[in-house]
Amino acid sequence: MTSMTIVESSVKPGLMAFQASTEDQAEVQELILKTARWLHSKGSTQWGNLLKGKDDHNLGGTIERGEVIIFRTSEDHALAGAVILQQQPSAWDRKLWGLDDADSEGGTSVYLHRLVVDRDRAGKGLGHELMQWIEQGIRFAGKDRIRLDCIAGNDKLSQFYRQCGYTYMGETEGFNIFEKMLIEM
Repeated sequence: MTSMTIVESSVKPGLMAFQASTEDQAEVQELILKTARWLHSKGSTQWGNLLKGKDDHNLGGTIERGEVIIFRTSEDHALAGAVILQQQPSAWDRKLWGLDDADSEGGTSVYLHRLVVDRDRAGKGLGHELMQWIEQGIRFAGKDRIRLDCIAGNDKLSQFYRQCGYTYMGETEGFNIFEKMLIEM
């Protein structure tokens, strides 16, 4: 398990955050695949490996390590969104951020991957609310920043991250990388 603590489980009225369990894996996987199919339908190649059966972020392992947060509605407990928050950089993160093996032991960064919002709830500001909750509703021992990436050609997603207060740090191997310092509370 990772050293993260949910300090506020309510994201907004009617939406709660939970640490995912192995019982949630199939449902989270389907939500991620649904998003990948939607991205593909829009002409994006982001998450294309998922559609080929390759899970570069090892969803099962991240759930077992306590790194997946799910967001469920209060009324029917429907899955509204999910995110992977890794406190150790993956091989992917080390490559994009130019980290050496010494950096793989942790550092002060949390790596955000696979933020998904149920497509039926998209376009209503839920993504912004989830990003805000990630910064305020959860604490990471010894971490002072969140890092994330997206495919460089996805201007809409890059703009979304900028609107959420993330700083563009550059492009690496066809991916934009962003970082945001966490405010101590």
